[in-house]
Amino acid sequence: MTSQKLSFPRQHARTQRFTLGAPRAFTVSPDETRVIFLRSMSGTDRTTRLWVLDPVSGEERIAADPDVLLGGSAEKLSAQERARRERTREGSAGIVSYAVDAAAELAAFALSGKVYVAELRAGTARALPVPGPVIDPRPSPDGRRIAYVAKGALRVVEATGEGDRALAEPEDPQVTYGLAEFIAAEEMHRYRGFWWSPESDRLLVARADESPVQRWYIADPAHPERRPAEVAYPAAGTPNAEVRLFVMDLEGDRTEVVWDREAFPYLAQVHWSSAGAPLLLVQARDQRSQRYLAVDPETGATRIVHVDEDPVWLDLFPGVPAWAPDGRLVRIADEGGARVLAVGDRPLTGSQLHVQAVLDIGESDFLISAVAGEDAVEPEIGQIHVYRVNELGIERISEGVGVHSAVRSGALSVVVSAVPEEPGTAAWVVRDGKRLVRIASFAQEPVLAARVTLTEGGARRIPCAVLLPSDYQESDGPLPVLLDPYGGPHGRRVVAAHNPHLTSQWFADQGFAVVVADGRGAPGRSPAWEKAVRDNLVLTMEDQVEALHGLADRFPLDLSRVAIRGWSFGGYLAGLAVLRRPDVFHAAVVGAPVTDQRLYDTHYTERYLGDPAKQPEVYAYNSLLTDDGLSEAADEARPMMIVHGLADDNVVVAHALRLSSALLAAGRPHEVLPLSGVTHMTPQEQVAENLLLLQV
Repeated sequence: MTSQKLSFPRQHARTQRFTLGAPRAFTVSPDETRVIFLRSMSGTDRTTRLWVLDPVSGEERIAADPDVLLGGSAEKLSAQERARRERTREGSAGIVSYAVDAAAELAAFALSGKVYVAELRAGTARALPVPGPVIDPRPSPDGRRIAYVAKGALRVVEATGEGDRALAEPEDPQVTYGLAEFIAAEEMHRYRGFWWSPESDRLLVARADESPVQRWYIADPAHPERRPAEVAYPAAGTPNAEVRLFVMDLEGDRTEVVWDREAFPYLAQVHWSSAGAPLLLVQARDQRSQRYLAVDPETGATRIVHVDEDPVWLDLFPGVPAWAPDGRLVRIADEGGARVLAVGDRPLTGSQLHVQAVLDIGESDFLISAVAGEDAVEPEIGQIHVYRVNELGIERISEGVGVHSAVRSGALSVVVSAVPEEPGTAAWVVRDGKRLVRIASFAQEPVLAARVTLTEGGARRIPCAVLLPSDYQESDGPLPVLLDPYGGPHGRRVVAAHNPHLTSQWFADQGFAVVVADGRGAPGRSPAWEKAVRDNLVLTMEDQVEALHGLADRFPLDLSRVAIRGWSFGGYLAGLAVLRRPDVFHAAVVGAPVTDQRLYDTHYTERYLGDPAKQPEVYAYNSLLTDDGLSEAADEARPMMIVHGLADDNVVVAHALRLSSALLAAGRPHEVLPLSGVTHMTPQEQVAENLLLLQV
């Protein structure tokens, strides 16, 4: 027998983009004796286990193993759990998330629809006898009880498994207690719907009523015997779910939290800690104003702590709002043209940093994630760093060129770093700046290496990544060009790390010069840069053109042969490119695109384009098609392959089908590749592998 070398497309698919086997989801115990995390056993093993590391000895042990707990049985997922994983883009199996008590002694997680608890010191795990299927179990801070959601009801059970009871049951099939509604999970990154009090005696519980939301039906044409799936999808300009909030005690007695829900319908964030009263961030529908509200748990009354307003839009950020230990409000704000960390009324950072998230709030400092701001000494293209901030100054914690993040408790941190020269990530346990132990990664080594050049292109200094074939010689001359962007809000592709560029390198090795550009609208530069696309997402395509032309005098780019590929916003961008600028772009692979902005969701689309009833011309200009056909398409037609998952409940396949119909009506040749059973993710191994091969 002869062994065949593993191809990159197959390895990329089998390893789920080289994420399997890598440690993630870290928690550091307050006593600094344990680091809890998730990891599978190999780079091709989808089953994630719960692990505990001793940071002194470096010893690791499994705290919960799905294979053992399920006795070899296959994992069963409810429809709600599948939807939750789609929102979080989770493609693994086994224990994919967990929650711990305040001491990080007890962990709770859902597995195959059941609640499990793991005693992290003892190393034992067991199921609790509760009704299911279970969603999002979370221990109380004192570790005595577990709250969870089953069939839309919020329930509580003793950690011993006794005393299970419902605190709130849905009055209607369209109502849930304790779950994040679609918009909160998909666009606000609020994935939960209940929060324990610090004293463990009460909870804040969100009630979501989806009855006002329009119904869409997603069929599986490959299985005509199956009923279409009914989904509540709040498209731009249509009603959202109605969200209310209650304080509930452990007997189920409730007090409604009162705020002006008509003016501020979005419950964006909730924070409840010992540093202050429950804290809410609520947004207006147009996302140009938001209020920070402190809640009186006894009466449900709220008082305004702070108000933010912006004429363009207001962004949401991880880790905020929160209270500092001294009771001051911690937030990230756009002030003076910069994105800053603000504590109380005082900004602690300036225009040299562009703050992205608050990672931890200590007794005397704040740990943040930030990139170089507009006034930074160096642009630091693609880099993300960790900083320690207090009233005395700013200190960079992460070291070297790369993409860094951290989790911290007390003096102990886990710093996770990805660098351009090496594949994967390195997770180090660090105490007071000294590395103690590296947490092992079982992720596979890629069969190819990314040779990426990070640079800037065009007069706007657009961040770019350029990749040439691994064996390219200058004598080979100019190469056909493939643009490989995401290119839109919330999706940064030009990063100082290795693995994010592997697919681009594979395309380069097929004979292309691959260009990735993060133009206006992409995160990581300045508020003005991100907000330049208000009412004009087409600017993202214009910046691809500027970057391409700006790089042509420094790299071997044959501008007479330019293609573009993309998925999601990148798919929209690819379609826009060949329809409106066929003089620049000569072919496109259009993956899961939003083609009619009226068909995408409220919170995302209205942030950038406003109300479709008030600005129909803005929606038409920013769409690939309207009810009348293609929107502002140039006369020249270019080849286009449209790819879309038929089970996609985020960007529904109607986008692709309507684009195909409009192209056909205009007499424009194109191809459509429907992916049966595939959602907005493409986790299926054969699909992911062949999807790369078919695009060349």
